[in-house]
Amino acid sequence: IEIGQFIREEGPANHGKKSGTPTMGGLIIVPVGLIVGGLISANEGNDIRLLAISCTTLAFMFIGGVDDLQSIAGKKNLGLTARKKIILQTIAALLFIIFAGYNGWISSTISLPLNITIPVGILIWPLALFVFLAESNATNLTDGLDGLASGCGALVFLGLAIQLILRENSGDPVLAGFCISMAGAWLGFLSKNHHPAKIFMGDTGSLAMGACLAATALISDSLWALLIMGGVFVIESLSVIIQVLVFKVTKRTQGQGHRIFKMAPLHHHFELIGINEEILVFRFWLASIALVVIGLLTTTSIY
Repeated sequence: IEIGQFIREEGPANHGKKSGTPTMGGLIIVPVGLIVGGLISANEGNDIRLLAISCTTLAFMFIGGVDDLQSIAGKKNLGLTARKKIILQTIAALLFIIFAGYNGWISSTISLPLNITIPVGILIWPLALFVFLAESNATNLTDGLDGLASGCGALVFLGLAIQLILRENSGDPVLAGFCISMAGAWLGFLSKNHHPAKIFMGDTGSLAMGACLAATALISDSLWALLIMGGVFVIESLSVIIQVLVFKVTKRTQGQGHRIFKMAPLHHHFELIGINEEILVFRFWLASIALVVIGLLTTTSIY
């Protein structure tokens, strides 16, 4: 139906050839992952937590879909304004947080390695909102190379599943099964999304991926695991924040803005210094594997 991606003009020049590649693949893969995740956990009984996670994930998918459709309609890589996107994400996240809080699913303490726990009390609620916004936008920023976000996302979901299994009595087989199904969904998508990509997930998929990771981590007390295992997403986000802050500060103090990276997010910087896209994505996958292993080694000592 000719829903093709429009490449932003400010991006690397060699990305122009990707223009017209079918996008909004998240419309297919996200519901598939959610449905399989629900079916895989059916033997454990009906779990309303999965319904809540699924509804929130679909809400973020819808927000991403509106963003993608506006880009397609305008024939530019410009969808919803940042303000509108954040407002919609905040509303969807707050609905989940309120519902989860009412049902007592979110702990007011954060578990860290070495049996350290941080009692954050009521601060868990703004923190939960921050996790939603940060994670969904981080996965969105990471989705800039063929197979990058889908491969890293599959690894993080798998890592969360394994740590939920290794936690034994404090583990959660229902959420573990759900995470495994989401990992499998993104791995399946990767078969068409690796270089040269035959389809992109679009904001439809990337925002939904981040929201699903955030919701799962919040109700399973896995924030530390998500922070470490999703380190690639964190670094990609930080590169954008650093780039913008340094540019604004130097422009104000020196009259001319300076950049730390050739282009942000970080994967574009590496592209512009001459690293081949396929090699670059493979290295990011290796980094994610290493971070998942580190996350497992540290989180299993918590519980």
